[in-house]
Amino acid sequence: MTHDDQLDGLGDVADVVERARRAAPGFTNVGREPRARLLETMAGHLEGARADLVTTAAAETALDPDVLDAEVTRTADQLRMFAGVVREGSYLEATVDTAPGGDVMRWLRPLGPVAVFGASNFPFAYGVAGGDTASALAAGCPVVAKEHPSHPRICRAVLSALRAAAAAAGVSPDVIGMVSGFEAGAQLVTHPDITAVGFTGSVGGGRALFDLCAARPLPIPFYGELGSVNPAVVLPHAARSPERVIEPLVTSMLARGGQVCTKAGLVFLPDDAEDLADRLRQRMLDAPRPVLLNPSITAAYAAGTARRAALDGVEVLSGDAAATGDAAATGAGDRSPVSPVLLATTVVSLLDDANADLRDECFGPYAVLVRYRSVAELRTALAALPSSLVAGVYATDGDLPDARDVLPVLVDRAGRVVWNQPTSGLRVGWATHHGGGYPASTASGTTSVGATAIRRWLRPSALQGWPAALLPAELRDAAGGDDRGLPVRRNGRLNGPLTAREVS
Repeated sequence: MTHDDQLDGLGDVADVVERARRAAPGFTNVGREPRARLLETMAGHLEGARADLVTTAAAETALDPDVLDAEVTRTADQLRMFAGVVREGSYLEATVDTAPGGDVMRWLRPLGPVAVFGASNFPFAYGVAGGDTASALAAGCPVVAKEHPSHPRICRAVLSALRAAAAAAGVSPDVIGMVSGFEAGAQLVTHPDITAVGFTGSVGGGRALFDLCAARPLPIPFYGELGSVNPAVVLPHAARSPERVIEPLVTSMLARGGQVCTKAGLVFLPDDAEDLADRLRQRMLDAPRPVLLNPSITAAYAAGTARRAALDGVEVLSGDAAATGDAAATGAGDRSPVSPVLLATTVVSLLDDANADLRDECFGPYAVLVRYRSVAELRTALAALPSSLVAGVYATDGDLPDARDVLPVLVDRAGRVVWNQPTSGLRVGWATHHGGGYPASTASGTTSVGATAIRRWLRPSALQGWPAALLPAELRDAAGGDDRGLPVRRNGRLNGPLTAREVS
């Protein structure tokens, strides 16, 4: 490793993790306000480098520059949102029970250095500066990112901007570092100083890292966002008014070339909804042929669509899945546009054990129309699906009884359920939940997006009977009663900042 690598935050796993470990105590104790300023400074540095970042990302990912420009904005906004989370302070869950023998104070404290594996499809919002990094830094945890092989240049450019921002904010640049290479991923999650892992990617890759985390002598949490099929349900009255639902459905299937984790992979519609099915077929035929993110995704898409199109009980409505598969097999389709594929089947065929592939995610511009004969059959199908990040319901007022009937099943199987909106939309805020059961997420009680994502990088601690002068800095702030104070639950009641009397 060269001196320049050290300055850039790159290096082998042992070196980068050691630098993160050394930076951790100071970063934990720096206080909430300096940490909030760090996040805001990082946002500003990303925006200052916007033009170069977008140009580099467009060349590496084939994503549209306007899409990438919007993603830079989202990433900067996300960093600023977490600055607000840190200042507001309720994420610490400060709690006091008063007692004659000494008060008990409980709060959440950072775990220490954590590892982050970003995604190929969102090089900014789920990359080195993405939600996992933003929430971990907000919690007070240094981050060691794993460089993504699909876009190494953008990873390094973002890392450089974040480290420059840390130096400008008066924080050690080693609160953010990066390692590169396949072997480094396994070494990173098994390093004894890494305390948790955030991952967005494939089921196979995520499960391998998850198992490594569990097999460590001291196991650590693995917060993985893996595969999600995301059902979209069109109820009978809405199906008779195709113009009401066609746009959110098409957006759900084709946003960013179908390369989003919230893409609707299964679209359920009544078996007599031929007009809607024809319109969806035509929209898929007319859709642009996207260039996918990298050769491995292109090959997986070609093989996956061809394999599913050949299953019994499956009809190909649009797209030449077999030709796409042949092109990828010969290497001709590595960076060539692919054909959007729309298949159709029935609930009976969907639930056939031989057709299990239909119930799993296929990344890219692909979806399956699933025709149901009754709402009861629809409920049976939804209950048999693996857990998803999101589900969509498309309905009119006439569908309200049926919507009420399917909602409990959808809530059980998906982390978020949307009403007459694209499944692919995801707002970043305090109420955001982006999670679900396995394989959508390896930790169903958490979210990878939104304010409460910070909770993954914290653990509870309690002090009993300690004098106010010896309390951790963040709890002393609460005791001061000024604008740095924390929302505090006292004797079971959430009643705002502590006073000095309450911690004496």
